[in-house]
Amino acid sequence: MSTATAGAPGRNAEDPSPPSRPGPLGRLGHWTAGHFKQVLLGWLVVVAVLGAFAPQVTSVLSGAGWQSNGSESVKVREVAEKHFGGNASSAIQVVVSSRSHQASDPAVRHVIAEVTEQLEADGRIGEVVPPQAGATISRDGRTAIVLGGAAANTDDMVRAAEDLKEPLRKLSTDDVTVRATGASVMWSDFNTANLEAMIRAEILSWPVTLAVLVVAFGSLVAAGLPLLLTMAGLAASVGSLVLISHVTPISIWAMDFALMFALALGIDYALFLVIRYRAALARSGDRRRAVVETMDTAGKAVLLSGLTVLVSLSAVMLVPAPAVRTMAVGIMLSVAFVLAATLTLLPAVLGKLGPNVNKWALPRTRTDRTDSPRFAAWGERLWRQPLRYGVLALAVLIALAVPVLGLKTAMPSIKVVPEDDSSRQGYALVQEHFGEGAPGMLQIAAPDAQVAATVEVLTSAEGIEGVMPARQAADGTGWSLIQATPSVDPSDPALTDTVRTLRADLPADALVGGAAVENLDLKQALDDKAPLVIGVILVLGFVLLLIALQAPLVAALGVITNLLATAAAFGVARLIFQDGHLSNLLGFEPQGFLDGWGPVFFFAMIFAIAMDYTVFLLSSAKEHYERTGDPRNAVVGALAQSGRVVFAAAAVMVAVFFTFALADPLPPKEMGIVLGVAVLLDAFLIRLVLLPVLLRLTGRAAWWSPAWLRRVLPEVRFSHD
Repeated sequence: MSTATAGAPGRNAEDPSPPSRPGPLGRLGHWTAGHFKQVLLGWLVVVAVLGAFAPQVTSVLSGAGWQSNGSESVKVREVAEKHFGGNASSAIQVVVSSRSHQASDPAVRHVIAEVTEQLEADGRIGEVVPPQAGATISRDGRTAIVLGGAAANTDDMVRAAEDLKEPLRKLSTDDVTVRATGASVMWSDFNTANLEAMIRAEILSWPVTLAVLVVAFGSLVAAGLPLLLTMAGLAASVGSLVLISHVTPISIWAMDFALMFALALGIDYALFLVIRYRAALARSGDRRRAVVETMDTAGKAVLLSGLTVLVSLSAVMLVPAPAVRTMAVGIMLSVAFVLAATLTLLPAVLGKLGPNVNKWALPRTRTDRTDSPRFAAWGERLWRQPLRYGVLALAVLIALAVPVLGLKTAMPSIKVVPEDDSSRQGYALVQEHFGEGAPGMLQIAAPDAQVAATVEVLTSAEGIEGVMPARQAADGTGWSLIQATPSVDPSDPALTDTVRTLRADLPADALVGGAAVENLDLKQALDDKAPLVIGVILVLGFVLLLIALQAPLVAALGVITNLLATAAAFGVARLIFQDGHLSNLLGFEPQGFLDGWGPVFFFAMIFAIAMDYTVFLLSSAKEHYERTGDPRNAVVGALAQSGRVVFAAAAVMVAVFFTFALADPLPPKEMGIVLGVAVLLDAFLIRLVLLPVLLRLTGRAAWWSPAWLRRVLPEVRFSHD
């Protein structure tokens, strides 16, 4: 192994010789390779125990949680649940509409009685409020609303909606239409449609993924290893979610994201380790020694990559929204289990397979080296002409990022629910017969002493179409509940101004809530926390890269380029989902905004994936710089060694994410396109062009570290003798 050039800056250049004995991960690899049966048995026990709970996942995970804990609207819901028979935002509204008869006619009254009977038979339903003239009976008398109060928490009310909506629909006759609607029914329909769409997308992505894996690994045996990691990690993480759900509600979306990330990262990590193992095995012929070398180099990069993914997603826990937090928990669990499998089960299997890892190889496949001549040639070209390629890549990224300045966000409208679902059809009936803003009824909880002043403000407020009589709590707690109908659709931005004005003008103790206001409060909480979450992600990402790479400039370059790729992905999201470009091709009706959780949640996911590729590329560059002290060797060697891995892993991720673009519901379509575009831009323009160019332009300075920082940081090396 060559030594560093004289005067090369930083600890690595001054002392390029590798450790005389394997590091902790190398020793772990040595042990696992020699104890295949014990490792396999341990994982079989873990998967069997946790996997036994996995079949329960769709029934025990929650469907609600889309709220801002501690917000004013949540307080109103709690007041309504406790003191007003459950007449809260989570109550179930059943719309009974006749084409030719009044609600008072016997045929319609019979249907209303059947609706009431079904609601009263469910223990999760509290007070059942019959239709009332002037309030829940339309002006033409042909449409009435039966209210099933909430006697359970929001998650159980979504489950109640799931159980009741179809039996209620079946009460319809040739003349009378019965549809359940309201927030609980909407979330039930929303979760069902999205879960089905995501499962279809996952099934569709598997053949594409397998084809890419076979080409990337070059052999059928090696191509099956990522699936081993994915299945082990996924079964364990899904079973863990079920167990955790008995302690605290976990969103059903957590499972969806766990499935997606387990597959994507399992493939990434397996690619990196298997390719390195093959080359080490070809050099030494000793399977255990090859495992040790693989774990000391690629294994270390995988560990740091997994930690950066976990750290990025942990910042999402700062958002006070249960659904958003638990989605992050689902991904973090899947990453943790896949990472554990990669660092224990995979080296054990590789040590057992030995040369058989190359069995059933494709023709003309080289399994004896990690370096790719094509990517080495690409690295040489970038070194000779950095500005030619770097400026072009930077221009494309900036052009795509500029639209992000006009990005608008809001909580999803009723358009995200399929047109034939109960909640959307009931919503349309309410809007048609009771007014544009009727589906977004406001609920104002006020002390009895402030009712008169509250009603006065409501009746004179701009944006309020009607005010119902105040209802006093029967339990004598001193609360009154007033319902007001806004003049605009719940998804109209004007409702935000109306709510803001009411909160400023109403008496001090009056609280404004309702399902639509809960969405507004959640969106506000997401907006308020976004700068903090993004800032924490950037700082923690920089710190982890600094520890891994031991040089502040290259760590900063990694974070800045990640941020650029993320901005470009959101710029594309604005053009597609807000402005409607390609909407006909992709088959959706644009809402005029990106869903409100996008800036926080998608940013964390994109940044986590980008850090994955950053660590792979820069750890290879650092390894070559440790060996030679030559910046050129670092750039060209990193691309030769890791370019193929980044390319293949990105191809798999793009294929997985873009299959979600085929989903009918809008949220998985948004997620698939935003994440797919992010990976596409990050892997092919940042990691394979812009970042190598920046390393070329900064030269030795990229790897320099001040003496005081070298003394503070723990030593991390990637080279191996």
